[in-house]
Amino acid sequence: MITSKLTSKSQTTIPQPVRAALHLEPGDEILYAIEGDRVVLSKAAVKVVDDPFATFTEWAGEADSHAYADL
Repeated sequence: MITSKLTSKSQTTIPQPVRAALHLEPGDEILYAIEGDRVVLSKAAVKVVDDPFATFTEWAGEADSHAYADL
């Protein structure tokens, strides 16, 4: 059994074996599922961020990439 302590601010460190098992890295999001008197911890799926400029394919050429590279 792996344990961790709760701080006075209700924070805890996720133990290394748990981070390794879930392949957690800094910045990852964690899901909590409450099932009766237990909580199941899992790694949240990575959200795909939509590119608002992907719609404008007429500006997707190499010349455009070069021209806007410094913006």
